[in-house]
Amino acid sequence: MSTQVEDAPAQTGEAITLSKSAAAQIKAIMKSETADYLRVSVVGGGCSGFSYVFGMETEIGEDDVKIERDGATVLVDSLSVDFLKGSEIDYVDELIGASFKIHNPNAVAACGCGTSFSI
Repeated sequence: MSTQVEDAPAQTGEAITLSKSAAAQIKAIMKSETADYLRVSVVGGGCSGFSYVFGMETEIGEDDVKIERDGATVLVDSLSVDFLKGSEIDYVDELIGASFKIHNPNAVAACGCGTSFSI
């Protein structure tokens, strides 16, 4: 069973949200990929305890949560959802590079590059 949030604006609370810039970047990537979705997962490891993993996906899993905005879709597995509650998935283009970033209110510490965190 999947949960769906369609074209969600930034929200507060436990919802996982997708920024406008992330949605635009996902749509741009999907134009040149054979995948239909961006998958975001949390795995053990990294210098702070947990790491974010981004990948492409062609199918929606039975336990996936679906986050949609402006025609872009992100999938999050049910185990990762608890780590990401209240987070915003964003895309930033900074002087040091462009990347997807997770603004996670549950993280009490993060590494310098922002790909790992602790709770």
